[in-house]
Amino acid sequence: MKRIGMLTSGGDCQALNAAMRGVVKSLLNSGEQVEIYGFLDGYRGLIYSNFRMLTWADFSGILTKGGTILGSSRTPFKTIKDPDENGIDKVDAMLQTYHKLRLDCLVVLGGNGTHKTANLLRENGLNVVTLPKTIDNDLYGTDMTFGFQSAVNIATDCIDMIHTTASSHGRVFIVEVMGHKVGYLTLNAGIAGGADIILIPEIPYDIDKVVEAIEERNKRGSRFTILAVAEGAISKEDAKLSKKELKEKQAKSKYPSVSYEIADKILKKTGKEVRVTVPGHTQRGGTPCPYDRVFASRLGAEAGKLILKGEYGFMVGYKNREIVKVPLDEVAGKLKMVDPKSSIIKEAKMLGISFGD
Repeated sequence: MKRIGMLTSGGDCQALNAAMRGVVKSLLNSGEQVEIYGFLDGYRGLIYSNFRMLTWADFSGILTKGGTILGSSRTPFKTIKDPDENGIDKVDAMLQTYHKLRLDCLVVLGGNGTHKTANLLRENGLNVVTLPKTIDNDLYGTDMTFGFQSAVNIATDCIDMIHTTASSHGRVFIVEVMGHKVGYLTLNAGIAGGADIILIPEIPYDIDKVVEAIEERNKRGSRFTILAVAEGAISKEDAKLSKKELKEKQAKSKYPSVSYEIADKILKKTGKEVRVTVPGHTQRGGTPCPYDRVFASRLGAEAGKLILKGEYGFMVGYKNREIVKVPLDEVAGKLKMVDPKSSIIKEAKMLGISFGD
């Protein structure tokens, strides 16, 4: 009998359910006797021993279901060692819950912060296997994370739909895409949606270069311009500031996000009407695309294999088109960024896309 704990932590995304289903199906189909303990609302469930026993029926019919049947929450790693409001030691509480239930392994699905905590639990002697979840695709040690492709599809659909209204009115449109501190989502959706300008955190922009690209389109007879702007996009001036200086500047800003600041500057420099569209959390929602269903299922199956073999302390990742196991201590605390010199950036520029640099 194997006793497996499972939780989903951090921001939700598509294919979390598909990944959990993959883990459980691979375990049950192996013939192994298994008990599944689902911790509710991420690490909070593990901290406060809030769980429910899961049966085969719980994983039936969830392949196409978005979100997570276990619920999720953010439990920041930077405060994980601080006592909660009632003085409870969160790390110690998680260890106690694990041992009280006599678990053989804890399966954790999450992104960067989630993996930091998972590695901390590993360092404290727990058997942990993780799966890479985030629409940002910024998790180190894997070429792809599940949820990313579904989010690309949604952001691309948004840019596609903006094209018709932008061309009808001859306006500049900015579509602000999620992605936290990295630009993978904006880059891919921007290329797929035919954006004329793509601004990502890894390539600080010069607003004059952005305006130059817009005016060049005007000279060629284009009535409109579409910008795909990452929520973490940053100007060359701001990129020179220290983290403290940048945080202070952002706190005083009159703009709700970087896209509105860019829109205001474009208006002042060109006189052209600018509209901002923020698809926001729609990028996390809805049904996982077929790619993510397949990908998450494969990752889940491989996680099940690691559990059956007793190989713990790994993230199940994807490298060079193969599913691989990556040591948790090689993943935790590292961020995967877009390489400004990568081939995809060079090819995008060959297509005439401006990055404002």
